Amino acid sequence: MAAIKPARLISQRAHLIPGQLHVTEHFFEVPKNYFRPELGSLKLFARSVRKHERPIIPLSRQEQEMASRNPYLVFLEGGPGFGNREPQESPITSYMLNRGYQVLFLDYRGTGLSTPLNARHLKQLGSPRDQAEYLKLLRADNNVRDLEAVRLCLTAEFPEDRKKWSLFGQSFGGFVSLTYLSKYPKGLREVFLTGGLAPIKSTPEQVYRATYKKVIERNQAYYQKFPEDIHSVKRIISYIAQQRKGIPLPSGGYLTVTRLLSLGLSFGAHGGLDSVHSLILRLVTDLEQFGILTRSTLTAMEQNIPFDTNPIYAILHEPIYCFKKGVASRWAAFRVGKQFKNFAWLAPEEHLASPPTYSSDDDVPYFSGEMVFPDHFESYPELVEMREAAEILAETDDWDELYDEEQLRRNEVPVYAASFVDDMYVDFELARETARIVKGCQVFETNRMYHNAVRARTDEVIGQLFKMRDDSID
Repeated sequence: MAAIKPARLISQRAHLIPGQLHVTEHFFEVPKNYFRPELGSLKLFARSVRKHERPIIPLSRQEQEMASRNPYLVFLEGGPGFGNREPQESPITSYMLNRGYQVLFLDYRGTGLSTPLNARHLKQLGSPRDQAEYLKLLRADNNVRDLEAVRLCLTAEFPEDRKKWSLFGQSFGGFVSLTYLSKYPKGLREVFLTGGLAPIKSTPEQVYRATYKKVIERNQAYYQKFPEDIHSVKRIISYIAQQRKGIPLPSGGYLTVTRLLSLGLSFGAHGGLDSVHSLILRLVTDLEQFGILTRSTLTAMEQNIPFDTNPIYAILHEPIYCFKKGVASRWAAFRVGKQFKNFAWLAPEEHLASPPTYSSDDDVPYFSGEMVFPDHFESYPELVEMREAAEILAETDDWDELYDEEQLRRNEVPVYAASFVDDMYVDFELARETARIVKGCQVFETNRMYHNAVRARTDEVIGQLFKMRDDSID
């Protein structure tokens, strides 16, 4: 395990934002490769936020210093591949500030403002093999090293009892939290997880065999709620399939059948069925009224799944399940999906943009979920530039280990998790298996919420997490 040194603080600037929040923007420098620091560095960006109060009796200097050293809680965003929202837009900010924390929002390397991944920069690194080697450095193992380096930097002057910090991991942020618990548990006070109990012992193929089952259930729910969309989806597919490469999009790339049916990514969230229906209605209405898809509709379509602006989500999605050496993804979602009748549009492989014609009323094309397919690297302009590196990553099996099962079994850090029975992205049974491994993990399980409940049902989720933390069990 690499020895972690404190990150180098490059700059920081503080300001106030509405709602009496004191925000500090930080830029840090960390090694690109912790095992080979001579290879250069990356910049990380973070925002820390604490309450800005004007008490009747002004605080003394000592009181001000102690207020600025409240224990940190770090929010770990889902994804992978997404930077953080502004602190005032996060559902957890006010809750955690009122609990006495200050909150840190750190953009993972390659996301947000932390040396964000982009095709032009990637090409400057050399051959596709060189690019793949760089991309391998953007996984959770290095996210955790970055976090620990930043913790050592920010808490250097803190009292000893405030140097540890807490984590709040949403979705992929929970995966990162479990890696943190495996590698640097001494830096942690407590961990909160929402939809983030990662399948720490399952290969990509095993993960997708489980999650496709839930995707199928959500498709059935969708077509039961919007039966008219069976005809609408078939009509849109037929129109797209008439074009050899797909329908050109305003910002480049193409609307392919794969890209259309990837809209099912939203099915696992509160309101997801309705949002997909709204877009399908818009697409089919264009065809009925004009016989074409209009620019405004195509713009709405291309903005729905932001692989171009968040390429890590596509290029590293399967590798997050490559949890140890010897495990390769090899386009697992594609291989598993094309075995199901209702995902026949995925095969044959050489005709991804021209799937079978759907004529029978019983032959319904299903939407995919949180899956990435080779065709995405032909229809998104940014991903087209990364296709060769993505192919190399798909065959890679010399990954570093993400989890230490023995460490998790003897874990001493309190862990409080919300797990969702109908989670389309993190299989509930695999999550249960992980919860049984992590010593001391307390879990709130529910079939009344979906994966994005921390945003859609914030009060309920956070309330349950803190109830577990604050209420003792006899």
